Amino acid sequence: MRALRGATTVDKDDPAEIRVRTTDLLNKLFERNEISHDDVISIIFTTTADVTALPPAAAARDIGLVDVALLCAQEMETSVGPNRCIRLMLHVETDRSRQELKHVFVRGAVVLRPDLAEPGDEEM
Repeated sequence: MRALRGATTVDKDDPAEIRVRTTDLLNKLFERNEISHDDVISIIFTTTADVTALPPAAAARDIGLVDVALLCAQEMETSVGPNRCIRLMLHVETDRSRQELKHVFVRGAVVLRPDLAEPGDEEM
């Protein structure tokens, strides 16, 4: 079992945008790590206090993760870090080593881990 990290931001606290951004983030994690629905054990989502219109787990369920344990929580408040941020920790079954895993930080969340960003991640 391994854990993958990811984060994205939304421009506004809007259910449709939260759905789209969360789905994009999950799809990118699946693609870059060549994992499928059946590899997922659980996902923990956190959001900053300014994201309240929809729990990100709803977007995960929309893409078929209905039999996966999902949990949403509020991110601790700090004086640093992006606003309107959705973060996740995805637990997967994989034979890949930690060094082979590709964590995904996109849009405004690139500032959290610029060392992991790929070209174009800020614009997703």
